[in-house]
Amino acid sequence: MHTSTGIDPAPAPAFAVRGSSHYDIILTLMCVVIVISNIGATKGVVLGPFFGDFSIVTDGGFFLFPLAYILGDVISEVYGFKAARRAIFMGFAVAALAAASFAVIIALPGFDDDYGQAKQAALELALGPVWQIVLASLLGFLAGQTLNSWVLVRMKEKFRERALIGRLMASTGVGEFADTLIFCAIAAPVIGITDAGGFINYVIFGFVYKTLIEFLFVPVTAVVIKAIKKREPSYGAAVPAGTSEG
Repeated sequence: MHTSTGIDPAPAPAFAVRGSSHYDIILTLMCVVIVISNIGATKGVVLGPFFGDFSIVTDGGFFLFPLAYILGDVISEVYGFKAARRAIFMGFAVAALAAASFAVIIALPGFDDDYGQAKQAALELALGPVWQIVLASLLGFLAGQTLNSWVLVRMKEKFRERALIGRLMASTGVGEFADTLIFCAIAAPVIGITDAGGFINYVIFGFVYKTLIEFLFVPVTAVVIKAIKKREPSYGAAVPAGTSEG
């Protein structure tokens, strides 16, 4: 079909439909990563000192959380923005369920012996703040991953299948900055960071670390994306952008 100018319009970017076992597996793994990361994030972590007295301030979920963004990149690139948005909402529904379950477990009456009381105190200390971490993670990841997915898909509309690594890196930088800033602002007091220096350290290390990890894994992410595209029968079928993910 030709336009009035005689130039064929650019084809819509390709996506796969969401109803496949590949999407289900990636979504399940993302939900597990989010829940475990939220529990780990209740522990403040100090790495160092390095270079004299300089130490890195972070939380116990720092080594795992970047995987959630990598999985989000895979979903966004292969299945599109709507599928990625659904995965984000599903991940945090599961995280909210976990936080509510921990609250019920803590509230249930336990044994009154010394061991039972010690376990109750440990549960309250370890899992009590999880709801605040979930809130921080919800707002941060919702904003960051939505921006990440939006930038990746918008760039795909322009470049189609080209420049995958560049698109992954650009979307990661935008998403991780928003995520880290929002998350740290809410989570810092929960894990015991109360001074400005510690907060700035927490934000900078979180952003730099998570972004670098994702950058290092970009070649792997690209290989995984290409492999899933080849195995998705619906990928590249004539499905309009923005609706193909349903």
